[in-house]
Amino acid sequence: MTHYTILPEEAYWEQPEVADMYSEIEIGGVLMQVRMEPGNRATIVRLLRCGLDDYLNPAYAPGRQVVFLPLLLK
Repeated sequence: MTHYTILPEEAYWEQPEVADMYSEIEIGGVLMQVRMEPGNRATIVRLLRCGLDDYLNPAYAPGRQVVFLPLLLK
């Protein structure tokens, strides 16, 4: 595949540092990527591991906010 652009090669391959903005959490057996928000809230970005029916569940829809409490395990 050929891609023509006026951007310099360095700018084209440069990737923003977004890894710090996203986390992975599991709720109800569904592993999802979320963007952390203030006040123990997170916005669902995408589902990573789930059943096919979970894609139709409005509770797991991308853009939906979830509230969680961090738990420390011994």
